[in-house]
Amino acid sequence: MPQRRTATGRSREPRARFAEELKACREAGGNSLRQLGEKLGWDYSLFGKMENGHTLGSADVVTALDQFFDTGTLLVTLWELALGDHTVFKEEYREYMRLESEAVGLWHFGVTRIPGVLQTRGYATEVLAAGDIWGEELGRQVEARLGRAELLTREKGPYFRTILSEAVLRMALRETGAWREQLEHLLEASERPCLTIQVLPFSAGPCSLDSTDVMFLKLPGGRTVAYTETAHRGELIHEHTPLDRLHRIYDALRDQALPPAESRRFIGRILAEVPCDPPT
Repeated sequence: MPQRRTATGRSREPRARFAEELKACREAGGNSLRQLGEKLGWDYSLFGKMENGHTLGSADVVTALDQFFDTGTLLVTLWELALGDHTVFKEEYREYMRLESEAVGLWHFGVTRIPGVLQTRGYATEVLAAGDIWGEELGRQVEARLGRAELLTREKGPYFRTILSEAVLRMALRETGAWREQLEHLLEASERPCLTIQVLPFSAGPCSLDSTDVMFLKLPGGRTVAYTETAHRGELIHEHTPLDRLHRIYDALRDQALPPAESRRFIGRILAEVPCDPPT
């Protein structure tokens, strides 16, 4: 589908519009990508990726660009709109992404994968590629997934708890360095005040969610919905009866999971088992 255009000729798609405005600001100032990188202190390749729509960058980068170009909050505003653009995700996930972006609290149980908001680039790339996504589409989906991490770092972001089955932490990536980076990221994230990571060890025995990932989303106004996902299907659940059942199961899993401090030590032990990359 061709991109919708305004009277200015610029795209109305949030991500494309952000990239176009960024490039226009740079060119209006007579700066090459390399010059912009040198003046702002970031690798110039980052700005190239932002102008090509391969990444949105961080809040710090975009704020610095607004200050450098003297554009007020134009780029930050477009950046925020681009972050909230759910059309980049596959259609079946868009409603969930919309609710996730609005949530004030998130409770997760993972038996197959680390949750998207905590995935590193290497992890997201390998997991999405395993789902038969390739080329430019893989790049778009990886960037969209990484953009979700902003949810946990923004001001007044939601409280987040995840319970990870030990199986998630034993399913290593093929690329050793990327796997180390992911485990280190989990340890770093577990120190944040509004984020809790617990591990459900194999010793807890079988559970009724041994093939299903679950995310509870507490929305403004107090309403809660759940999203369940298997290898072949995802489903949003709004009805009270199945929600209550999932809540009871989740509470039981939380009781069986290791406490947060012990969970950090558990992840640290797994990290210690990962071979270091040989010196080059």
